[in-house]
Amino acid sequence: MTPHITVVGLGPGNPSRVTSETLDAITAIAHRYIRTANHPSAHLVPNATSFDHHYESSASFDDVYEAIASDLIDAATQYEHILYAVPGSPLVLERTVTLLREKTNVRLSVLPAVSFLDDVWRALSIDPIENGVRLIDGHTFATSAANDGGPMLVAHTHANWVLSDIKLAGDDVDPSTEVILLHHLGLDDERILHTTWSEMDRTIDADHLTSLYIPQLRDPVGGELVAFHEFARVLREQCPWDKEQTHQSLVRYLIEETYEVVDALMHLDPDDPATDDALIEELGDLLYQIEFHATIAEQEGRFTITDVARNVREKLTRRHPHIFGHVVANSSGEVVTNWEEIKKAEKPERTGPFDGVVEGAPSLAYAQKVQSKAKRIGFDWPSVNGPLQKIDEESREVQRAITDGDSDEMFAELGDLLFAVVNVARHLDIDAESALRAATQKFRGRVEEVQKLASQQGRDMKDMSLAELDQLWDTVKKGSSH
Repeated sequence: MTPHITVVGLGPGNPSRVTSETLDAITAIAHRYIRTANHPSAHLVPNATSFDHHYESSASFDDVYEAIASDLIDAATQYEHILYAVPGSPLVLERTVTLLREKTNVRLSVLPAVSFLDDVWRALSIDPIENGVRLIDGHTFATSAANDGGPMLVAHTHANWVLSDIKLAGDDVDPSTEVILLHHLGLDDERILHTTWSEMDRTIDADHLTSLYIPQLRDPVGGELVAFHEFARVLREQCPWDKEQTHQSLVRYLIEETYEVVDALMHLDPDDPATDDALIEELGDLLYQIEFHATIAEQEGRFTITDVARNVREKLTRRHPHIFGHVVANSSGEVVTNWEEIKKAEKPERTGPFDGVVEGAPSLAYAQKVQSKAKRIGFDWPSVNGPLQKIDEESREVQRAITDGDSDEMFAELGDLLFAVVNVARHLDIDAESALRAATQKFRGRVEEVQKLASQQGRDMKDMSLAELDQLWDTVKKGSSH
């Protein structure tokens, strides 16, 4: 016999809202389970096994619901027919029921029930259809409510930290925006609290019988991104220069803006919030380049910025099965290994050892990536000693080419020397691009200090001997931390 689970709802809280059909099912089915005993009508399900322990032991709500669904299937397999009671209605925002529906090895019967929504519409004196109210899950508010101006009913606001997260998600929302907290509806201590966006998480001690109603947002969550997208369209349609651009003509600007972001990151000071301004500006410039390319593609009928966002989100979801799936990864190394295996499965056409390596990358990064790919097929030095010895060998080759006066050989041998240096960096798990950039910045700073010392002595560096400059260099170096 196929295991059978009958799911019933205990209504919004008041025991009088529980249907007679549900009470009959509770009486008829001997083996009873309840998602949480922390509900005013839980006493109507006597001798029920609660799943409250999963809330205490699981790392996330997704893990809680997965564990409950698994336990229910095991119980139904053992007893053939069990009853599962949930707060409210099993047909409204009940994740465990959704998971059970996906299972093909159980028979599921879901009995309709009064949901908390009925009490909400009564308390607010509104018709949700006529008012166009949208139901949002408080745990996913930042994404689910994006670009929505309301009205919205936000459920699963069971704690003040959830309300705080909602408030922070709408950081561009007017703090004085009206919101309504609905607490213990239908019970003797029912409260309907009119408050503001800025005070919603400080007005009441929220619990599992608390929800939030947002009548209207002047600035929808994520509204700035929508406005930015529309702004890019206006420039493309009305600015003579923007009209002329193509994907190809914009490549140089994309590269420039990327490097300017890197520059802003290099100058970011954790102790000086003012340095954030430059990073905000440069990230905005880079974001505009992405919007520009998406706007061109949209005009050509090829794809939109929505496709870009959806694609990267779906790809990152697939490549993070330790977050969104059932894979276990306890270290960053395991994450990288999983990533590469998933990437390989996604792109089976890439059969060569260097397929997918971007040839247009900066040369140091390109060399390091090629070396890493070669390592995966077993072509690599066993330790850093090999590439260190190679540096000595290549240095002699460069010197020989200089002695011979052969410019082509100088070019080739210098490339080999740089390649060997990158190999050392890779074996030491150091990013060669970042190491060279840091060394260049250090050299630049020291030369600037040497120039200052020379100026203090009333001298011009151009007129100083190498020995004199070297003396100033040593002075600067002694005063440096590196």
